[in-house]
Amino acid sequence: MVWRERDKFFAILALGLLLCSLAAARPRKMQRLPTGTWGGQHIRMEVDATSATIDYDCATGTIAGPFKLDSKGHFSWHGRHVTEHGGPIRRDEDSNGQPATYSGSVHGDTMTLIVSVGDREVDRYTLKRGSSGRVFKCK
Repeated sequence: MVWRERDKFFAILALGLLLCSLAAARPRKMQRLPTGTWGGQHIRMEVDATSATIDYDCATGTIAGPFKLDSKGHFSWHGRHVTEHGGPIRRDEDSNGQPATYSGSVHGDTMTLIVSVGDREVDRYTLKRGSSGRVFKCK
């Protein structure tokens, strides 16, 4: 059988399209948030392999890892959010805080973090990897 140039072209094109569709169908590997200090205005987050602690102005937070990011750098993690206040702590005061959702995205060394308690957004922050941030604690 003699292949004409046109038949060769379409065979190569079909093979190329098949290879592209197989590559696109592969599941993408989840990324992990780099460990270390992330900080910004009114926030500092210390991340290690299994957990993160957060200091805000007049609040703290904790998140249990793993800190997975999807292929576009988006995340949604669950943890605790504890509101602080100036003055002494009462004996009957709840220091465990409330369940919180920490969502957002990471692009390079910049993180956008949205803190939500229940269905209420508490605040939004922009953090830089390697920055200690600037936090003003309640007194």
